[in-house]
Amino acid sequence: MQELINNLLFTFQRFTWASVLDIILVAAVFGLVLFLLRDTEAFTLLRGVFVLVVLIILLTTIVNLPAFSWLVRTLTPTLLLAVPVIFAPELRRALERVGRIGELGLLYRRRNSQESIKIEKAINAIARAAVQLSEHRHGALIVLKRFEYLDQYYKNGVWLDAELTPQLLMQIFYPNTPLHDGAVIVESDRIKAASCVMPLSSSGVLNSLPEHSVGLRHRAALGISEVSDVIAVVVSEETGTISIAHRGRLIRRLDRDRLINSMRAFMAIEETDQKAARAEQKVDNK
Repeated sequence: MQELINNLLFTFQRFTWASVLDIILVAAVFGLVLFLLRDTEAFTLLRGVFVLVVLIILLTTIVNLPAFSWLVRTLTPTLLLAVPVIFAPELRRALERVGRIGELGLLYRRRNSQESIKIEKAINAIARAAVQLSEHRHGALIVLKRFEYLDQYYKNGVWLDAELTPQLLMQIFYPNTPLHDGAVIVESDRIKAASCVMPLSSSGVLNSLPEHSVGLRHRAALGISEVSDVIAVVVSEETGTISIAHRGRLIRRLDRDRLINSMRAFMAIEETDQKAARAEQKVDNK
């Protein structure tokens, strides 16, 4: 124990600004890893591994255990090789997020006015359809594309490339129709594909909810929002509850106004474009 204290004192005496910077960089790396792995099963496992490593270090440092220390030194390389295998899905997701950081200029580019007007019209159409589907207790999953490509999900669905209207969405999600299972993918003001299969979420977000009224649609909405930048609108078939998922977060119990405001915020639609879209919609209705 005295040796450990002496080593700590010796280390602090040799502290420099470079040492402080070194510690900050290491802390930043660990912080980034924890941020990328948040709300995943790996985060819980990582906490357990961290506690176990700390206990092993303290045990081998304070108490003289030659055989146990040898075992730890022997197994450490094997454990380091096992980490990428155990955390493969989470590492893949984290690398995808890092790759998206390099596209910040694309993600935050300013849309032209015409494109924003189309998106505003799509938001209103989706909100109207979601409210009517909720009233009839018809389940639905509507994925609104932002910037990232969704070609792999188009391919496993039925290609439509049809004009987005509330009536068409209601027809697609009417029970027992050929396309009611799966998700609808909306790009701008067009329904690109229907009956698309989305990846299911492996995070523990839904497990923490007190209700048991969430099913595959909610897991699929969270799953696609975890691996891309889309906005997913879900209507529960059991309760009629409207929810929205974005960036691995699920917001539930939305009415029409809150749903519209949430989609506008996630799509970064400015107020001038909202007014222009409403004016254009009034002209179309006439």
